[in-house]
Amino acid sequence: MAKVKIEIYRLLEKIREQKPVVHHLTNWVTIYDCANVVKVLGASPVMAHAPEEVAEMAGIASSLVLNIGTLTVDFINAMIIAARSANKKNIPVVLDVCGAGATTLRDTKCFELLDAAKITIIKGNASEIARISGESVKTKGVDAGDVTVNLADLAVRTAQNRHCTVVITGKEDIVADEKRCYRVKNGHPMMANVVGTGCMSTSVIGTFAAVDSDYVHTSAAGLVCFEIAAELAVQKSQGPGTFKEQLFDSLFSLNKAAIDTMQKVES
Repeated sequence: MAKVKIEIYRLLEKIREQKPVVHHLTNWVTIYDCANVVKVLGASPVMAHAPEEVAEMAGIASSLVLNIGTLTVDFINAMIIAARSANKKNIPVVLDVCGAGATTLRDTKCFELLDAAKITIIKGNASEIARISGESVKTKGVDAGDVTVNLADLAVRTAQNRHCTVVITGKEDIVADEKRCYRVKNGHPMMANVVGTGCMSTSVIGTFAAVDSDYVHTSAAGLVCFEIAAELAVQKSQGPGTFKEQLFDSLFSLNKAAIDTMQKVES
């Protein structure tokens, strides 16, 4: 892979100018932080879960974020309703396959979601994506299990099979569709010490996808911004608690100079 510079700040400006509505059916553990990270970027989060209103809410949103972290059967049914509504409006649907590979229920419901509606961006860690691509792997709760396959190949293959963009997060992130593949190398190990950074990154991806339809580009751009903010935040923090506070502040004040000089992307 070769180092590249991708245009990112223009997308962040569009978010701040357009203030898109990002509809979530997401993880109850991290819902507050997901709403906050969208708001910090300049967009408008809405966390509507009731099956009686999700179709209508998705109809007025600019993107839809689904996260199965705290799944129930009823919750998945509401996600399907929302996703189909989003499909009718042709807005992007981001699915975080949180915990895929950990239990039979999670695997079953991931495939049910993927088959019931068009998912634009699938996001997960290495073992989660490997599992929904058909590999026989186990996820350790919501933490990645061991995966021996090449992750770039896995991402491209999954994108080809599902006709979508695939994001594999980890020490280095892979973003791919059927023809392109980026590797994002920003971020800091401190992120792993805070519950919710994975869910927040999904919300960030959904926010960037709300303003541009090149979903490989927007997914990579969102990850770069979020992870540069983490690099800046750790310089001002004493541990996980203050890091989380500084993460929001750093993301809120992120500027073009920091993005252009600090982004680490390979193509």
